[in-house]
Amino acid sequence: MAYSALSQVPVAVPINCDTSLTRSVFKSNHVSFHDKLSTFGSSLDSKITNSRLRNRFVVCMSVQQASKSKVGVSPISLEDAKEPPLHLYKNKEPYTGTIVSVERVVGPKAPGETCHIVIDHGGNVPYWEGQSYGIIPPGENPKKPGNPHNVRLYSIASTRYGDFFDGKTASFCVRRAVHYDPETGKEDPSKNGVCSNFLCDSKPGDKVQIAGPSGKIMLLPEDNPNATHIMIATGTGVAPYRGYLRRMFMEAVPTYKFGGLAWLFLGVANSDSLLYDDEFSKYLKDYPDHFRYDRALSREQKNKSGGKMYVQDKIEEYSDEIFKLLDNGAHIYFCGLKGMMPGIQETLKKVAEQRGESWDVKLSQLKKNKQWHVEVY
Repeated sequence: MAYSALSQVPVAVPINCDTSLTRSVFKSNHVSFHDKLSTFGSSLDSKITNSRLRNRFVVCMSVQQASKSKVGVSPISLEDAKEPPLHLYKNKEPYTGTIVSVERVVGPKAPGETCHIVIDHGGNVPYWEGQSYGIIPPGENPKKPGNPHNVRLYSIASTRYGDFFDGKTASFCVRRAVHYDPETGKEDPSKNGVCSNFLCDSKPGDKVQIAGPSGKIMLLPEDNPNATHIMIATGTGVAPYRGYLRRMFMEAVPTYKFGGLAWLFLGVANSDSLLYDDEFSKYLKDYPDHFRYDRALSREQKNKSGGKMYVQDKIEEYSDEIFKLLDNGAHIYFCGLKGMMPGIQETLKKVAEQRGESWDVKLSQLKKNKQWHVEVY
C-alpha cells in the first residue's frame, strides 16, 4: 500500500501510472516497501508479459483522510472456506509461480540482508494467514544427484489477499543465509543457504516452484474478533504477524472486524534491522486502543540488568500484564529462530514461580485451551 499526500480520498491508480502521484510519506533509515511498491511497476511491465500483472492496481490512500480508512479486498469468496487450504500442490508436483518483486527491507547497519519478496500465484494457491509455502530452489540436490533440492518452508507475510489485495500474490520475509569461514572470516559461497539466496537474488519475471500451503499451528483464530493476541518474534519470524495485522487493521474484510488487542514484541539487532516498522507504527498511531508494539534492539538497548535487550527481557518487563491476559484467554504466538525459545521459556517459568504458579501446569493448560502457538526454525 502506498500513501499519497496529494489526494483526500482513496483512489485506484494503475501500477504503471505516473509514480509522482504515489510517493510514500513514510521516511526512514531503511528501504521501505511502501516506497518501492509504487515505482517497480514500469520495470515489471517490461519484464513480465502477463497482461494481468501489467494491469494490476495499487490502492493509494491519503494520510490526510480519516485515519481508520481501510483498503477494499477481493474476491470476498476467499472468506467462504470453512477449513484452511492444505497441500494443494505436492513437493513432486509444485505450482510454478512468478516473482513480482524483491526488495531489501533493512538499512545499511543491519547485520545481514533481509528481503521482502512478492510471488504471483494467480489465485491458484490460496492460503490463510499464518500458513507457509514450500519453496523448491532450482538446481540439483548435491546430496542426491539427479534429484531436485529439498523443499524449504517459509511463513507467508501477507494476508490471503496479498500485497495487492486481489488474492493473487503471497509475500515472504527472507533473510539471506551467508556462511563465513571461522578461520579466515571470509564468505564461503559453497555453504550459503541455497533457497534464501535464490529468492533474494531473484528478479521480476523469474519462475519459482511452490508447494503447499501447509500449517495449522499459526492460524489466526477468528471465532472471537475481540480476543487478545500476543505476538512474539525474532527477525523474520515477524512474517505471519504482518499478515495478521494487515487483516486486523489495513483491510476492509466484511466478515472480520477486529475489536480486540494485538500486542507485538519484535526482537532484532538494531534500528536498521526493524522489519515493516512503517506499517506497525501507523497501526500504533491509528489504533492505539487495539494495538501495542514493543521493540527489543539487542545492540542498542539494555535490559534491567545492564545486559543486551532481547525479546524475553521485554516479556519479563510486562510479565504481570501478559500473565493476566493469558488468564483471561489471550492467545500467545512465538515465531522465529529455535534458539529464542529456551530463554523465553526460562523467563516465563521464573515469572510463574514468582506468582506462586507451576509453569508446567500453566503451559499444559494454555496448550489444552489452544492459546499457545509456536513455530520456530
